[in-house]
Amino acid sequence: MSTRQLTSFDRWMAAAQRGLEVALAPEPPANRPSPSPAPGQGDTPLQGVDRAHAAGLMRVNHAGEVAAQALYRGQASVTRDPQLRSHLLEAAIEEQDHLAWCAQRLRELDSHPSRLGPFWYAASYGIGALAGRVSDRVSLGFVSETERQVEEHLHTHMDRLPPDDVRSRAIVAQMSADEAEHGAAARAAGGVELPGPVRLTMRAVAKVMTSLAYWF
Repeated sequence: MSTRQLTSFDRWMAAAQRGLEVALAPEPPANRPSPSPAPGQGDTPLQGVDRAHAAGLMRVNHAGEVAAQALYRGQASVTRDPQLRSHLLEAAIEEQDHLAWCAQRLRELDSHPSRLGPFWYAASYGIGALAGRVSDRVSLGFVSETERQVEEHLHTHMDRLPPDDVRSRAIVAQMSADEAEHGAAARAAGGVELPGPVRLTMRAVAKVMTSLAYWF
């Protein structure tokens, strides 16, 4: 019995379904347990403004993980290099852990992910596919620059989170360590340095996303 070849429409529909699953899943699965505070660090329940602020920051992080999944999968969808495709999809699996940790923390804070999740996924998937179309080295360079900016962004969250929110801090610290590894791996695999205007544009787009995701 012959099997039908997947068309471009089939692949796009599968990507759209995956995007909705990533962006809207209330309890995403994880391969690793959520990071916990170090022994002796009590997790003081947050109240009022601190609780709302922590939720806003973790909502931003959740939106960033939705975008990261889409970016990697968009790049993987167009590369012809099986090894690079495997590398990108493996990174996406690790980002799935981050997504699940952020979603769990938002539930603990009685909050919710960004309602613009499907838009973040669709836009990032398109950007990833576009970068991948240029060349594999540019695609890897895009990964490297994205992870560099995400790592910087997570460091600022460590300063902005309420001092008593040791639970969120443990999650953000592990996410930051993972992102640093992803960026280093992309550079080691041959990722090129992106032009200055491209890096600035990426920062501007990220600023819009983080500003909106904090509230919505």
